[in-house]
Amino acid sequence: MLPIILDVSSLKVAVIGNGLQAVKRLDMLRDADVNKIDIFAPAPGAEMQAAGGDDVRLYLPTTEDVSKYAIIFIANLDDDEAKKLAGAAREQGVLVNVEDVKPLCDFHVPSIIRRGKLLMTASTGGMSPALARRLREFLAARFAPVWADRLERIGAARHKWRDEGLSFGEVTKNTNDLIDEEGWLECPCPLKTEIPLKTEKS
Repeated sequence: MLPIILDVSSLKVAVIGNGLQAVKRLDMLRDADVNKIDIFAPAPGAEMQAAGGDDVRLYLPTTEDVSKYAIIFIANLDDDEAKKLAGAAREQGVLVNVEDVKPLCDFHVPSIIRRGKLLMTASTGGMSPALARRLREFLAARFAPVWADRLERIGAARHKWRDEGLSFGEVTKNTNDLIDEEGWLECPCPLKTEIPLKTEKS
């Protein structure tokens, strides 16, 4: 797996699917400030209809439609339909993700924690979505919403130091000093020592 952060502001993305699973993908893309999202839902259900409104297209895209996108998310479709659309996407060089169908995924979406422009993720490469969710909850509990303001403060300070002509090393040192002085990364409780798993005696 190759972790990357995509600037999606100029990419055209499609969500294809029905129900709550597809809505979650749509919400995720909107949270990421994707500007161009097309929604295809032949049987949208109340959740998708409410989330997509008049933008929902009540049919599946054609092969020609698929070629227009950079990324496609597919959720809660009939297996044959999902496989056909994923195949068309791959033939066109379009990245595709079919929820919970690993062989039809060019990429996996990690569990995401957003604090303003601070983005943290947890991924298991599709091996254990439950563990990824637990890790997300772990991080979310330790990085409160106040971290959005902290990042803005660090960003403003960095611009000021750069304008003053400080070197990269000096800016890094000042950033670390600020974090340490404020105690932002101090652990509120001691970490538990991991206990090895017991093995059966032979």
